[in-house]
Amino acid sequence: MAKTPITVAKGDGIGPEIMNATLNIILAAGAQLDIEEIEIGEKVYLKGNDAGIEPSAWDSLLRTKVFLKAPITTPQGGGYKSLNVTTRKTLGLYANVRPSVSYHPFVDTKHPVMDVVIVRENEEDTYAGIEYRQTDHVYQCLKLISRPGSEKIVRYAFEYAKHYGRKKVTCFVKDNIMKMTDGIFHKVFDEIATEYPDIVADHWIVDIGSAKLADTPENFDVIVMPNLYGDILSDVAAQIAGSVGLAGSANIGDHCAMFEAIHGSAPRRAGQNLANPSGLLLGAVQMLVHIGQGDIASKVHNAWLKTLEDGIHTYDIFKEGVSSKKVSTSDFAEAIIARIGQMPTKLKAAQYQAGQIGWKLGATAKSDYKADKKLHGVDIYLSWTKGSANDLGAALSKIQAGTVALTGISNRGVKVSPGGLKETFCSDHWRCRYLASDNGVANHKHIIDLLSSFDNSGFEVIKTENLYSFDGEVAYSTL
Repeated sequence: MAKTPITVAKGDGIGPEIMNATLNIILAAGAQLDIEEIEIGEKVYLKGNDAGIEPSAWDSLLRTKVFLKAPITTPQGGGYKSLNVTTRKTLGLYANVRPSVSYHPFVDTKHPVMDVVIVRENEEDTYAGIEYRQTDHVYQCLKLISRPGSEKIVRYAFEYAKHYGRKKVTCFVKDNIMKMTDGIFHKVFDEIATEYPDIVADHWIVDIGSAKLADTPENFDVIVMPNLYGDILSDVAAQIAGSVGLAGSANIGDHCAMFEAIHGSAPRRAGQNLANPSGLLLGAVQMLVHIGQGDIASKVHNAWLKTLEDGIHTYDIFKEGVSSKKVSTSDFAEAIIARIGQMPTKLKAAQYQAGQIGWKLGATAKSDYKADKKLHGVDIYLSWTKGSANDLGAALSKIQAGTVALTGISNRGVKVSPGGLKETFCSDHWRCRYLASDNGVANHKHIIDLLSSFDNSGFEVIKTENLYSFDGEVAYSTL
């Protein structure tokens, strides 16, 4: 078998220890790899690179297209970008796949039959990282969700379920509140679900869905979510399965892929030869499946399962009466290597096919959306502290451009004028809605004239948002 080029980064904290253990295991199992090593993380940050990765390292990643990454440490303080987010976005790694499996009775858990895969959208949502301080009191984070991005991740979840014999895909969103952003994600889910009649599709509002996941995870199979919910709940799922330290993660794109543990660099454990390498090892198992070495992935995974069964455990999962021996990072790796070729007898054995690319599943999205788009008005945001909502409404009612006039004012999402209550707390951040009368159409000159009038009247405009309809459907939230 020809060797597959991969890029490896040993990271920070416990990263070098668990990466060495992981590489020793997969190479001992027969993995055919041509390894290129790059430096990322804390040392690179402290050299003055705010992304934590040298430009030359991208050459390796773009050449191999496969990245096995240990955890890194991001220095404290502002100005440092998340390397994970940067890598995922730069390489187009839109799908984050995180299996959470319980290993009862060998790893302590309240959920002995848990086997859930969370498929998390990886590029959009609040992880766009677009934030502003707009007034003395108010800060803003933009939540961006696209139809094509939603299509890709939802289709990936269904393709994953189909490929691995899963029976159900569940969507978690909060579209009872975020009716357009989470709403389009849910709408796309319902559309794509019809293409997979043999897979059960269901939907939960994310709050009660989270409660159900924590209480009865055996009722779920594959769960697909936008970025933020997926990040939080994949950690919850891993922990209730047994330990975040046992969970690996795959980040999949159309051209590249990255594999890692879901936990951090744990600098207080660095250099002690204590850390559990299981999360990174299971990430490496996902990598082996991805590059077509599924037979080697099976050997590694089953040897790891057999080691758990034999009670050979690192400190974090060691339990008297269950574990037989507490071992170091390196001794745990040696124990797994000694069991290569053996099969678990109580835990479910892993079976991956050699030569089958298992993670890039052909998820696609349309890009030719065109709607009849009409401009109806503008929301003008002000920083203002000179009176009540009614005072502001009285002043703004005098400002108009053509048929575009003030229809109301809100503060932190609550309508305060006209008809507001004096009991409503108001900050210094006001949304002032101007719409063309009788559902008419505005133009950009109206908005320019409004802004000029605001400036002439001494108001501090901090932001504007144009108000559109698409194919006759209002495309902005109510005031």
